[in-house]
Amino acid sequence: MKKIKNFFKYGNVGLLFALPAFVYMLIFVGYPILSNIVLSVQDVTVRNLAKGEKHFIGLSNYMELFQDEVFRLTISNTLKFTVYSLIFQFIIGFALAIFFNKNFSFAKPIRGLLMIPWMIPMTVTALIFKFMFSTDVGIVNYFLRSLGIVAENVEWLTNPEIALGCVIFANVWIGIPFNTILLSTGLTTIPQDLYESAAIDGANSVQRFFRITLPLLRPTIESVLVLGFIYTFKCYDLVYVMTSGGPVNATHLMSTYSYKLSFEMFDYSMGSAAANVLLVILLIVGMVYLKITMEGEDD
Repeated sequence: MKKIKNFFKYGNVGLLFALPAFVYMLIFVGYPILSNIVLSVQDVTVRNLAKGEKHFIGLSNYMELFQDEVFRLTISNTLKFTVYSLIFQFIIGFALAIFFNKNFSFAKPIRGLLMIPWMIPMTVTALIFKFMFSTDVGIVNYFLRSLGIVAENVEWLTNPEIALGCVIFANVWIGIPFNTILLSTGLTTIPQDLYESAAIDGANSVQRFFRITLPLLRPTIESVLVLGFIYTFKCYDLVYVMTSGGPVNATHLMSTYSYKLSFEMFDYSMGSAAANVLLVILLIVGMVYLKITMEGEDD
């Protein structure tokens, strides 16, 4: 009892408040991750699951997975989906953040309306864009035909060459508010006196942007890009609802392919292996994010 009292005597009582969260993470996050890792080194399919046979096969699932052409395609698709989404989300979001940082009427209400795409459930947004890009009844084809840009309907979601671009477009529309709000918050922390002093010294708007705005906004930009990478890289519901990974695996991401292996092809071990590869990549990015935030706090 005396040791327990001494332990909580020196400010360690805060550990008790963190204990429920730790137990929650251990049960609902830690256990599923460990269980998934164990499953990925076994041979578990729909054929032997009912019999309770779980043979240990080591890293065979991972070796077979990286020899799978479809999985290699999903890695390429995931990188393209993530990089292009981040580029357009960030550029448009940054431009809107700078625009709404100006003092003009209705700036705050309009900035609030921009949050609507972020607040709408992902599946609802996916259904909206699925109908918009529909070949026969989609509003996109209707306007293109009305303006005389195309003579026939474009197969937006059934053409392997452009289907991924349509999914990226939908994800960009969703991610712009996230970038805008975070970057707008970062812009408000920059003292206006710096801009006024620079203007008095003869610096134009471009020079003020590159010499003041970007350097002081660097921690916010790094956080936005890393968080955006994590959210985009693990995207599942948007792609699954819009295309289900098709056509001809053209829009399959690592997340959707992991689901397909597990719950459509019923190869649970291979699906777990694919999910673990995704987990490792996100863990690396998460560690980079923690390093960036810690360095920012030290500075």
